[in-house]
Amino acid sequence: MEVENSTVKTQFFLLGFSDHPELQSVLFAVFLSIYSVTLMGNLGMILLITASPPLHTPMYFFLRILSFVDACYSSVIAPKLLVDLVSDKKTISYNGCAAQLYFFCCLVDTESFLLTVMAYDRYIAICNPLLYTVIMSKRICCQLAIGAFLGGTMSSVIHTANTFHLSFCSNEINHFFCDISPLFSLSCTGTYIHDIVLVVFASLVEALCLLTVLLSYILIIAAILKTESADGRGKGFSTCASHLIVVSIYHGTLIFIYLRPSAGHSLDIDKVTSVFYTLIIPMLNPLIYSLRNKDVKNAFRKMISRKFLS
Repeated sequence: MEVENSTVKTQFFLLGFSDHPELQSVLFAVFLSIYSVTLMGNLGMILLITASPPLHTPMYFFLRILSFVDACYSSVIAPKLLVDLVSDKKTISYNGCAAQLYFFCCLVDTESFLLTVMAYDRYIAICNPLLYTVIMSKRICCQLAIGAFLGGTMSSVIHTANTFHLSFCSNEINHFFCDISPLFSLSCTGTYIHDIVLVVFASLVEALCLLTVLLSYILIIAAILKTESADGRGKGFSTCASHLIVVSIYHGTLIFIYLRPSAGHSLDIDKVTSVFYTLIIPMLNPLIYSLRNKDVKNAFRKMISRKFLS
């Protein structure tokens, strides 16, 4: 028992998708392709916004930060997953596991707060267009962005401390990264109090973010419907459509995974769902914002034109 406890305190084994060895090569190719597109899409969005003066507005300031967060939180998971898929030794140190959970939770909650700030930005732009540049000044935008990161950091500290306060009786994590639910399942003792802490703080973040987004869009829709011009209404809805799609997919997935009681968890289903929000969503976000956004598409065409003409 002493040897086992010592092993648990020094390293974990990530089982990942090891129950399907015949799929390891296929999964490696698929996940590598997804991760590559994620990095190219998000870093491309950052460079495009930085290099295009017409995109130097509050909306694209936050979109650039969102792209940075997406690239980072996908990078917390994907490289280790790819290495494990081609390695026989799928281990992660105790401290490495804690660090992975911390940075993952920090970036996920930061993204939640950023999406909320972006909804508020759209509300000001549509409902108070004359005061938009005054209210959403560069100073205010920086403060809101810093607030999002601070909120993510505080939430992550709580979740990481709550998880690693447990005593673990096994070192085999039935997941492809160090997530809260699979770590809870390794506990030697009951996790009732820890489940309550998880649900309470996750619910607070989700409630704060979703209620703010909901209120912002209720006011936005009311303002758009008052617009007499059909073109004006169409432009207003088009401006918000991309953000609404991202918010719905993102928060829907988080609620499905983290706000269910632990007794109702199927770790195999959670693995598939986790692939969706750790790898797929960061890849989709730049595509959603670029394919549905005329400003981004125009800026991209101008950049390509300059490269070919120069």
